Amino acid sequence: MGGNYQKSVYNQLMEVMEHLNKVEAETKREVGELKAGITELKKENSELKEKNRKLTDENERLKSIINNDSSNTSLPPSKDQKPTKKANEYNSREKSPRTAGGQKGHKGTTLTKADIQNKLKEHPDCKHEVVDGNRPVKGSDPEVYTTRYVLDLDAVLRIKEIRFYPDEKGKYHIPVKYNSEVVYGEGVQALAVMLYTQGVMANDRIAEFLNMMSNGALELSGGSIYGFCKRSAQAAGTVVRELEEEMLNAPVVSTDATVVTVDGVQKYIRNISTEKSVVYKPMRKKTKDAHKSIDFLDRYMGILTHDHETVMYHFGTGHAECNVHVLRYLRKNSEDTKNGWSDKMIALMCRMNEERKDAEYIGRKQFTEAELAEYEAEYLKVIEEGYEENKTTDNRYAKRDEKTLLNRLSKYKENHLLFLYDFRVPFHNNMSETDLRKAKNRQKMAGGFRNENGHAMYCTIMSIVETLKRRKMPLLENLRKLIMGTPAIF
Repeated sequence: MGGNYQKSVYNQLMEVMEHLNKVEAETKREVGELKAGITELKKENSELKEKNRKLTDENERLKSIINNDSSNTSLPPSKDQKPTKKANEYNSREKSPRTAGGQKGHKGTTLTKADIQNKLKEHPDCKHEVVDGNRPVKGSDPEVYTTRYVLDLDAVLRIKEIRFYPDEKGKYHIPVKYNSEVVYGEGVQALAVMLYTQGVMANDRIAEFLNMMSNGALELSGGSIYGFCKRSAQAAGTVVRELEEEMLNAPVVSTDATVVTVDGVQKYIRNISTEKSVVYKPMRKKTKDAHKSIDFLDRYMGILTHDHETVMYHFGTGHAECNVHVLRYLRKNSEDTKNGWSDKMIALMCRMNEERKDAEYIGRKQFTEAELAEYEAEYLKVIEEGYEENKTTDNRYAKRDEKTLLNRLSKYKENHLLFLYDFRVPFHNNMSETDLRKAKNRQKMAGGFRNENGHAMYCTIMSIVETLKRRKMPLLENLRKLIMGTPAIF
């Protein structure tokens, strides 16, 4: 009995141990599966976190792009898409509390009788017509009256017949420009060129307009208009070169470039501007070698003001950055990061500009070394604050752009603050950008140029026209002189 009982207990024990081994193996298997599942979940969770981070960054990037407009980037006002943006609310212009129109205390201007009398003296070709507004009372003095003047224009076709007589041998000596029996005069050609540049009109539309003005008598075509502009550009070549020679003596010039299309290919127009002159240059590329082909840039030894075009640093002897562009980037940074340093920099830059204007107004030629050192110290302090705030910026996209902006402000400090050291240097590059708007209007209207010749022709003519306007010289009169071969631009 005893032996059987022990054997039975032993068998039961072995069964229990076998069962425990199975349970242990099953448990180990289940634990292994759970560990593998946990590892897989951890991996999936990590991937989801990374995907969420990327989506968050992308969302922030897209939000930043959506909020881009002319007030916080270099985009033109035409690209503004905000529904709350009011008409004529351009760039960084702040709303003024003043009402529209002339302000209190402002002396208004209007034409007077004396002005008209001066015009009659200064413009002998002006047609002066006297008419009675009403009949004088019977028996009154006909010399007692008061006058009112009406200024108007008449479009009258003028046909000039030029007669050439033969010499002793019966040969006629007719100038080349009269080779055809009928030619168009300098007045029509000058007006067509003016409409081409200032009217931003297509050649066919210019021809249509002039034909309507002459009741169809001129019978111009788009090809005629192109010929007028081509001959004007050829006549203007020498004048443009003389302008460039004159501009080489300018201590500061402004320059900028804009994209245009030539035969469906992206090309450029670069302008070089001073207070007295503007020269436009056609460019195929914006590389260093392409810029070296511009004789003026290769020879100029003064200060160039531009919009942070690093290729420009290969030319000239000094460089000033456009601070209006920087103000836009700073405003954009404040919107994206909510950091305070960029608002401080905006306030500092604007204050420095106003104090520079005040100094010029009272006749000062420069700031003292102590004043300049104080300005520079404030500038560097704000940049230092910016680097510290950048460390805690959450938006990775904005953080990267903010760091880039800080590096630029630090590296190009002397160029951004050059307007404080040299009062000849402007705070911004607005003059040059304004000069390029005409080219952008042309691009929008015509969609570009058909060939390189039209591209170059436009630049040459615009150089003459914009310089004449800048010097306040009669536009139509001087275009006529240019076509006649006697330019009087200087």
